[in-house]
Amino acid sequence: MLTIDDGIFEVKATAGNTHLGGEDFDNRMVAFFVDQFKKKTKHDISNNPRALRRLRTACERAKRTLSSSTQAAIEIDSLYEGIDFYTNITRARFEELN
Repeated sequence: MLTIDDGIFEVKATAGNTHLGGEDFDNRMVAFFVDQFKKKTKHDISNNPRALRRLRTACERAKRTLSSSTQAAIEIDSLYEGIDFYTNITRARFEELN
C-alpha cells in the first residue's frame, strides 16, 4: 500500500513471501547445472556435498555477474572425479529458470 501526498510517496505496507529470493534462484540454477553435468558426463553429482558446494558458489557468482551482464561463465576445475565443468549461462536462460 502506498500513499502520495504533495509528491511524497510513502510505503504503508507490502505483501509477498519474504522467503523467496536469492536462495531460490541459486537452487534452481544449481539443479539446472547438475542436470547439465549429468547429460554431458553421465555422472550424477546430486549426492556429492563437495561438488554441490563448489557448483553453488559458482552459481552465486554467475548470478551476481548476470545482474550487470548478459552472460556469465561457470568454470570449475575438477568438479567431480577429475572432470572439469565449463559452461555459460545467459541472462535469458537464468530468467527462464526463475
